[in-house]
Amino acid sequence: MRRPEPLSALEASRKLQAGDLSSVDLVETCLAAIADREDSVQAWTWLDPDLARTQAKAADRRRRASGTSPGPLNGVPVGVKDIFDTADMPTGYGSSVFDGHRPAEDGAAVERLRAAGAVIMGKTVSTEFALYTPGKTRNPHNPAHTPGGSSSGSAAAVAAGMVSAAIGSQTAGSMIRPAAFCGVTGYKPSHGRIPRHGGLILSHTLDTIGVFASTVADCALVADAMSGPDTRDPDTNAVSGNPVLPDTLAEPPAPPRFAFVRTPMWDQAEPGTQETLASCAAALGGQCSTVDLPPIFDDCIDHHRTVMLADVARNLGALEAEHTDSLSPKLREIIAVGRKISSDAYADARAQASEYNAALDEIFANFDAILTPATTGPAPLGLEATGDPVFCALWTFCGTPAVSLPLRKTQNGLPLGIQLVGRKGRDGALLRTARWLETGQLTAS
Repeated sequence: MRRPEPLSALEASRKLQAGDLSSVDLVETCLAAIADREDSVQAWTWLDPDLARTQAKAADRRRRASGTSPGPLNGVPVGVKDIFDTADMPTGYGSSVFDGHRPAEDGAAVERLRAAGAVIMGKTVSTEFALYTPGKTRNPHNPAHTPGGSSSGSAAAVAAGMVSAAIGSQTAGSMIRPAAFCGVTGYKPSHGRIPRHGGLILSHTLDTIGVFASTVADCALVADAMSGPDTRDPDTNAVSGNPVLPDTLAEPPAPPRFAFVRTPMWDQAEPGTQETLASCAAALGGQCSTVDLPPIFDDCIDHHRTVMLADVARNLGALEAEHTDSLSPKLREIIAVGRKISSDAYADARAQASEYNAALDEIFANFDAILTPATTGPAPLGLEATGDPVFCALWTFCGTPAVSLPLRKTQNGLPLGIQLVGRKGRDGALLRTARWLETGQLTAS
C-alpha cells in the first residue's frame, strides 16, 4: 500500500500548533517515505532516524509545555544541504576531503531553523563543493536523469515526499534548476536575505540560501525562519528581513502584470521550452507583455562567470593546493581559470550588476514579475552533469529574488518549470505573484 506523503510545511505547522498532529508521527511518515525511495533516489548523505525521532519528541514536549507552538516550525522536518554546518551531524561539503568532518557549531541558517523549532531531518547530497561534479542523487521522476545541482539532494528529497521542505544554495543556478528538474517549488531570495555564516562560501557576491517545498507559502514559511540581519554576514545588513509569509498569503491588490523576458540566452532553450513559455505568456493575455532586455545584458553570463570563477579560486584555492588529488578535474580547472582573472576584469564585471539592476527597475516600474525560463528544458538524460544554469545566472548575478514553479510534465513524465523574477528586495511581492499563478491562474497545455 502506498504510504502517505508528508503534509505541506504550512499545513503541518498549523496542525502541530493546534495539537492535531504530533511531530513524532510526522517524522515517522517522513522516515517511511525515505525507506521506500532512498535506494533509488539517494537524496541523503547523512541520516540518523533515532536523532530525528529524539528531536521530534522534544518538539512535542515543547508544545505540550507551552500549550501552543513555541516556534513557527516547531516539529516540522526540514532537510539541510550538506554545505551548512551542523554541530550534531557531519558536514562534508560534497567532498571526500571532509569525510567525517564535525563542525563545532551550527551555521546561522541551521541555528535559526532550530530556534524556530524545526526538526533537522538529516543532510542532503550536494555536488562537490556546491559546484559542478555530481553527487549520487537521482531524479525522483526517472533515476536515469539528473536531479540538477548543486542542491540535488534537497530538491529530490522534497520531490520524493521525504520531507516537506529542505534548504539549499545558489551561486549560479543551484536552487532554480533542481527545483524545475524535480518538479517542486524553489525560492531563491534576494541576495543577503538569509545569513550564510557557517556554510560553504564560494562567492560572497553571489551565494544565496534558498528553500525547496511543495508550495510557495511553504517556501515563505521556512525562509522567514532564517531571514534577517546577522553581524557575521555583512551582506544581510542591506536587505530587509521582514516576514514574507503575510504578503505571500495576501491577495494581489490588482491582477499581476508580467513581463515575458526571453533573455539573450533564448536560443539555448529547447523548442519545447520556448513553446511552453510562449503559451504561458499567451494564456495570461493582456496581463503579459513581451519585453526585451537592453543590449547591456548581452554579456551578462560572461560577467557572472568572471566573478564566480575568481571568487571560487580565492575561496577554494588553498584546498586545491593541499588536496589536489582529492578534487575533481573539473574543480581544479575552475580554480586554475579563476586564478588567471585580473583584478581589473573582476572589478569591471562586478560593476555591471548595478547597471543591470537599474535597467531592471525600469521594467519593474510597469510589471510585477518577469516570466522567463527556469532551465533550457527538462532534466537531461545521464548523471555525469547537472544541467546548464544559463537561465539562472543572470538573476543570481543581479541578486534578485526568483521562484521556480512546476508547470507541467513532458510526454516522458519529466517536470518542466517556469521562473518568476522580482525586484531586488521585494521578495514578498514576488512570492504573492507566484502564489497567484500557483493557485490555478495559469495552466499551460
